[in-house]
Amino acid sequence: MERDSQLKLYGQVADRLKEAHAKVRALQVPESVRMALSRKLLVVTAAAKHDLPDAARRLDRLMKDLDEGRFPEGD
Repeated sequence: MERDSQLKLYGQVADRLKEAHAKVRALQVPESVRMALSRKLLVVTAAAKHDLPDAARRLDRLMKDLDEGRFPEGD
């Protein structure tokens, strides 16, 4: 049963990562900001391989920041 819930969470995180990547691509922001957001998405993707619940939390925070217009500063 736990495996089923893990697979379900994995599917949800994968779908949300696709959504997040699309949002980042569509943003009208400087390239440095887009790169910073892409790095955050890579961190979430890497975290999903080792700690799926943590990756889901990180992704939730990132999506909330995107929805509220809070972006990292570019280099």
